[in-house]
Amino acid sequence: MKKVISLLLIGMLVLAACGQDADTGSGGDGEASIKIGLSVADLTLERWQHDRDIFIETAESLGAEVVVQSADGDEAVQTNQVENLLTQGVDVLVIIAHNSDSIGAAAAQAQAEGVPVIAYDRMINNAEIEAYISFDNVRVGEMQAEYITEQVPTGKYFLMGGAPTDNNAHMFREGQMNIIQPLVDSGDIEIVGDQWADGWSADAALEIMENALTANNNEIDAVVASNDSTAGGAIEALNAQGLAGEVQISGQDADLAAVQRIVEGTQSMTVYKQIHLIASQAAELAVKIANGEDVDFDDSINNGTIDVPSILLAPISVNADNVIETVIEDGFHSFEDVYRNVPESDRPEYDGE
Repeated sequence: MKKVISLLLIGMLVLAACGQDADTGSGGDGEASIKIGLSVADLTLERWQHDRDIFIETAESLGAEVVVQSADGDEAVQTNQVENLLTQGVDVLVIIAHNSDSIGAAAAQAQAEGVPVIAYDRMINNAEIEAYISFDNVRVGEMQAEYITEQVPTGKYFLMGGAPTDNNAHMFREGQMNIIQPLVDSGDIEIVGDQWADGWSADAALEIMENALTANNNEIDAVVASNDSTAGGAIEALNAQGLAGEVQISGQDADLAAVQRIVEGTQSMTVYKQIHLIASQAAELAVKIANGEDVDFDDSINNGTIDVPSILLAPISVNADNVIETVIEDGFHSFEDVYRNVPESDRPEYDGE
């Protein structure tokens, strides 16, 4: 018991000295047999806050302790934080990578020290890691493009990519082009711009969209945005030109602001990833691996070094027609929150609350 308390105190002091946020949890009586290090790319984004909370809750229910650190979008900070977590004696390391390539060295160091590494949602490239858990990210991109091309089968398209350092961003683009490229080849769709928003930044997307609208004299029919943050930035630029709601635009993550935009009519769709599933299953996976238990994987993904044993979950396409039966019925957002900006007379009937 003294050893556990000592480790916790040392870890808290180190984190305070580094100026980083740390959330720690332990099972029922305060003594945890497993210590999990959770390295999060950026807790300033709403999506990762949900993941963190559910992950901790599940891990604690299994008697594990979780030490969380957020890099706040800085790849160098994340590398240092991973090294710090290793000094705290974690039994397993779960990493939501900011840069899928650069974090590989830190992951390799962890594996060399006998600490298994799980890549959470974003693959860690060029390193031997233990496991990968995510959604079918190519399918996410396909869903985005399928919905937008159904609404706008012909016209001028702008592609708003995510962070170029995020492996998932490239997988989304692969899926998008699986659907869009045949329509480009047939001449139905013209791609008038293709840019990537550093850090998935809404501000970067706003600037990119402003420049794209200027370059194309506002003649853009659809925007395939890879997540809700970039969609939000793009919609701000469209709104300034009186085009919000006129231009079809995709998203991903089912952020509250995005789902509100969907029911208000300025964003076309989002892709909902059931966060409670990936977060809870990742926590269960971490505990099993730390305990040396067998794990059933349903796939494998090559990360440039090995075929990583993988668990891939199914994403869900969400639009104004199915928002209640998806994100609301699932408890991800409440009906009142989603329709907060919609007059009561214009809201659909709902007796679930």
